[in-house]
This record gives sequence, structure tokens and C-alpha cells, in this order.
Amino acid sequence: MHPSLHHTRHRPWPLPAGEWSWRQRWCDLLFAHWPVPAALLRALVPRELEIDQFDGTSWVGVVPFRMDGVSRRPFPDIPGLSAFPELNLRLYVTRDRRPGVWFLSLDATSAVAVWAARTFFHLPYHHAAIDIRPQGPGFRYRAERFGARETIRLEADYAPVGPPTKAAAGSLEAFLTERYCLYTLDSAGALLRCEVHHEPWPLQPASGSIDAAGLVAPHGLSLPAVPPLLHFARGIDVVVWSPRRV
Repeated sequence: MHPSLHHTRHRPWPLPAGEWSWRQRWCDLLFAHWPVPAALLRALVPRELEIDQFDGTSWVGVVPFRMDGVSRRPFPDIPGLSAFPELNLRLYVTRDRRPGVWFLSLDATSAVAVWAARTFFHLPYHHAAIDIRPQGPGFRYRAERFGARETIRLEADYAPVGPPTKAAAGSLEAFLTERYCLYTLDSAGALLRCEVHHEPWPLQPASGSIDAAGLVAPHGLSLPAVPPLLHFARGIDVVVWSPRRV
């Protein structure tokens, strides 16, 4: 049994039937969020999904981090393929009372991982050059997508500024991070749900700077001129089930 499966009482619905397919660890994450009205996001999300709101607004999330230990069950890690930096641009949605994530884009340095995610999970992954390195107590992160007609990049410098805690039930932090599935469309346009599981996030308050304008612009979005809400997480182990039609 994967260690994360010893802790399931925090899940908002039971674990899915059947065995998980993939394992991975998400490391050194920055959660950066901006409030954006749901009406401005509606055209970016399939009509089968409800756009989630917290206190009257939805949110756009930008998450730079590292992947480690990525492997399909039952195989071991593969040196050079199982660890790589990644960058997510995401929205928050619900279907059948199961809140999840809708990805506008995902960038990774591993061409193999990009191919596998597009093939097996139908996710909008892109191949990118990403540099993430320690900087004092935090990290310096730079990403730029390969092959884009326009420059699509992100720059961020971030660090934790407090101890890790679990998000309180019903809080904005829980709304933004404690989500145990993602949604996507298959090649025929059918809605898929992909279940994930992990322990509650060990969130830390964070400080830093982030320039995400070039990441959101291809989707017709602009971020509000307010400081983003920032959180940091050192790492968490995750198991992932294969996508299933909703």
C-alpha cells in the first residue's frame, strides 16, 4: 500500500475503486492565486463543469514546482525521466459535487512526460525550458515554452515565511489546494475525471514576486493589479488513478 493511503479521512469523498496507476512526489511548490470573476473564465471551461467560487469570486492559480519519483505502477523510477520541473496554470471547477482542477496549460522539461500526459491523460502539456534553483531559504524559477508563436514565460522568486500547517476546513486555503481530482476532455470531447490522493497539504505562508502575465495572456486573461495570495509547500506524495468518463 502506498503510504498516503493510510490517511484518507480528510477526503471529501471515498477513494475510487480499483488500483492507482501512477505515483509521484510534488516538491517545492509555490501556489500563487489571483481573484478573477467566474464570468471571465466561463469561455475557458467546458459547459459540463461549474466554475467554483469562494466569497463571490473564482480564482486563477499558477503553480511552479518540481516533480520527483514519477512512475507508472509497478515500475521503479527511471533516472533522467522520473524527475523534472513543471508549471501549471489552473482553474477551480466542480462536477457532481466533486470539486477539482481544470488545467489551462501545463509545462514540463521532459518531452517524454509531455507525450505521456497528452496521450494517457489528455492534458494540455507543453515542452518548456525551466530553471529552478535554491535562492536563500526559497527558490528562483524561470520558465519559457518551446515552439510558441509568442513568448510564453514565467519568472518567480519565492520563499516560505512561516511554519507549515494544514488548511482549516472551509477556508480559502482549503478551497484552493485540497482538491482530489482533475477534469479534462478526451479526443472525442467526452468529459473525464482523474482521481488523485495525498495527505493534506503542509502549507506555509510565502513571500516573493511572480510575473505570470505572459503565461495567462494566450488564454485572453489578464491578472488583476493586486498582490497574489502566496503559499509554499515543501512536498507531498501522490497517487493517481487513470482517467474515467464522467
